[in-house]
Amino acid sequence: MFATLREFLDRRRSASLTKPRYLGYQCGLARVPWGIGRLMDDYVGIVCGLCDAFNPMRATVCVQCEAVLASGEPDTAAVEDSRATQAPAVGRIEEERMDQARNYVCKECSSPVPPASRFCGVCGAPVPDVVFTQQVDYFGSMQTPGRARLILIRGDQGVEGLTFLLQGDEHVAGRQDAQIVFPEDSWLSPKHANFLYRENTLVVRDEGSANGVYVRVRGAVPLAVGDSFLCGEQVFRLEAQPIDDAQPAPDQTYFHSSPKRPSAFRITHVLVGGDFGMVHSARENSVLLGREEADMNFPLDVFMSGNHARVEMTGPGQFQLVDLDSRNGTFLRIRGERSLAHGDYLFLGKQLLRVEMTA
Repeated sequence: MFATLREFLDRRRSASLTKPRYLGYQCGLARVPWGIGRLMDDYVGIVCGLCDAFNPMRATVCVQCEAVLASGEPDTAAVEDSRATQAPAVGRIEEERMDQARNYVCKECSSPVPPASRFCGVCGAPVPDVVFTQQVDYFGSMQTPGRARLILIRGDQGVEGLTFLLQGDEHVAGRQDAQIVFPEDSWLSPKHANFLYRENTLVVRDEGSANGVYVRVRGAVPLAVGDSFLCGEQVFRLEAQPIDDAQPAPDQTYFHSSPKRPSAFRITHVLVGGDFGMVHSARENSVLLGREEADMNFPLDVFMSGNHARVEMTGPGQFQLVDLDSRNGTFLRIRGERSLAHGDYLFLGKQLLRVEMTA
């Protein structure tokens, strides 16, 4: 035998031996020259493609996971079959590792201790009493059970994502002198709204603001004459159809006008400053609002869906507002105060906020 591997290679090169043949074992490792295979058993082996374990060159089965080691050209079907066969074994290995994460780990020998065991089964060390009495705690005050937070979704001050924790009893929002303040929003009143808790329920109260508080509706909600609602960037108001009191002039001459058609109610488009824009008198028992193919169309409002919302008359003097699965939602102005739930959205001035509950 040669003393060293280098000596063997040097003599083989000088003798101009023929090109070495290859053993052909292949499973995650390059092929090995036949002539030095036996000499390099301690240095070269086969790496299992499933568990990365090192195996001797002549091994046909992995010593770690017992997967079949392919020989010659790789057989794709055989490899896939082997992986499918050995999947439960690998799953058991992962399961054992997870057991260590679920159980208390002994401080003396680092062995996992099963739940309810008072002593380590390997070294006999006692398990501290705190392991049996500890309770789950919250990471911080923002996760206090029963409390909420407001997240700014869209505003005009470039601070989207800003979070307000509602940990006190009352939280005033407005343009100034408030805990939740937006000083540059000219649509907000100085003291616009208040967020408070009533029997562990979050409530928003309009503090007599000029522009109100709008909460996103879910499906269909009751609507009363005089209520205002928001679709996209458009503000609307439900109004009763005025009584026809047309009378002739003192000389019995009637004012020339288009013929009037009977209508149960009308929707008024409210413009900036309180002026009226489009007014639509319902021809039937509903009015459809949207960006296109609706009774009232607003093609330039990119925040409005094609068919956004509908106002329906459900009975004499009874109405409802229906959101038609619009992308940005329909918002109804509250009267007085209203309770809020997890996932609710509301507009204060130009600020769109989302409510998140921690319990």
